[in-house]
Amino acid sequence: MERTESTQDTTAFNMPDWMIQFADQKREFNKRPTKIGRRSLSRSISQSSTDSYSSDSSDDETSPRDKQQKNSKGSSDFCVKNIKQAEFGRREIEIAEQEMPALMALRKRAQGEKPLAGAKIVGCTHITAQTAVLIETLGALGAQCRWAACNIYSTLNEVAAALAENGVAVFSWKGESEDDFWWCIDRCVNVEGWQPNMILDDGGDLTHWIYKKYPNMFKKIKGIVEESVTGVHRLYQLSKAGKLCVPAMNVNDSVTKQKFDNLYCCRESILDGLKRTTDMMFGGKQVVVCGYGEVGKGCCAALKAMGSIVYVTEIDPICALQACMDGFRLVKLNEVIRQVDIVITCTGNKNVVTREHLDRMKNGCIVCNMGHSNTEIDVASLRTPELTWERVRSQVDHVIWPDGKRMVLLAEGRLLNLSCSTVPTFVLSITATTQALALIELYNAPEGRYKQDVYLLPKKMDEYVASLHLPTFDAHLTELSDEQAKYLGLNKNGPFKPNYYRY
Repeated sequence: MERTESTQDTTAFNMPDWMIQFADQKREFNKRPTKIGRRSLSRSISQSSTDSYSSDSSDDETSPRDKQQKNSKGSSDFCVKNIKQAEFGRREIEIAEQEMPALMALRKRAQGEKPLAGAKIVGCTHITAQTAVLIETLGALGAQCRWAACNIYSTLNEVAAALAENGVAVFSWKGESEDDFWWCIDRCVNVEGWQPNMILDDGGDLTHWIYKKYPNMFKKIKGIVEESVTGVHRLYQLSKAGKLCVPAMNVNDSVTKQKFDNLYCCRESILDGLKRTTDMMFGGKQVVVCGYGEVGKGCCAALKAMGSIVYVTEIDPICALQACMDGFRLVKLNEVIRQVDIVITCTGNKNVVTREHLDRMKNGCIVCNMGHSNTEIDVASLRTPELTWERVRSQVDHVIWPDGKRMVLLAEGRLLNLSCSTVPTFVLSITATTQALALIELYNAPEGRYKQDVYLLPKKMDEYVASLHLPTFDAHLTELSDEQAKYLGLNKNGPFKPNYYRY
């Protein structure tokens, strides 16, 4: 279904009392922890959970599904790598809280009202310290949560353990198999005596699983909140086919998510992921970035600033023209595949890099994915008898051709920045806040406000998310006078831009 102005109407949205003016809490979250220094922070983000703790080989070989684990309260309603890692995971969560001011403000101001009281949220996202802050914020606002990971590599085991210790039913560990992945999702959904009434998804796999295995659950589900390009695309397909049976909120296309999580986040994390896994120098390297959406724009800007020669591939003429105006050479992948040093996919599509491309790459070419979907690189075509796989370090594989040519494949086509490094906590605060507000809006909306359709986050909420983060920069907004507001035809408190405005 096409998005129309009717699906973006913000007039029905009323700001509840707990949505406070950001100026009141200007200095509230500027304090830094005294017990945990920056040394702890750098250690926690530079090492995976498997590096953070030593364990005997028998523990590593045993699948979490085969372990009998309980938290300190005696609950076993979870499945994580090692519940004993909870203390270290708690320290990581506490550090993340310092860089997520909006969620902490939301938690403090809204927990008295409990806007999610009675909500039973089943979630499928990356399980990191930052999403743990979101999950625990939802709990503080009254929700019961069950959680699985949307990516088999991005889970921080110690954080999952901390959530389990705190009573969250979490089913996730780093390095799940495909079977483990779907098993974890099923354990979140298929629970005797517990029926979800809200879905928070990243990629659409959870929504897909419920549609496929438990369609009757949608009779009690009030809404879906989806944050990825891939997942939103699936929702619009369901809507177009008339199969979307509950309202859905597309937070991926909210301004704050698009600009901050996709553009600014990827601008920083692409370099981090490549450096940690390859130790390479970017100056003078030839790089092709497939896709010039917000993720592609961020990757290109970072690599260009480091002195790389950047090419772009695009299917959309508008995005393509933007790439040209930003100083990038627009090419077809076939034209440059023999000469480039790095190939980065940022499209959310499938088979963007095929076996034909991989066969023609130069020796030592680095191939990685920054788009949500793990289908962009045709990894399956490389698992053939004539090619040899060599694991050289965590998440780094060399695929060796019969003539000795090596291709460096990072994270086997999964997300580079989440599999091989981390992303800035402050950026994730913005994304997580939009998700929390979308859940609150859908859960509390009166019957009839939202139809069985896909909606954008109301503009007023988008602006509120941004305002909650401004105090971090000691920023001071200018206020319209009554005369100015009347001249522009605006409410003094916003929204300040029409829905069609492009930031």
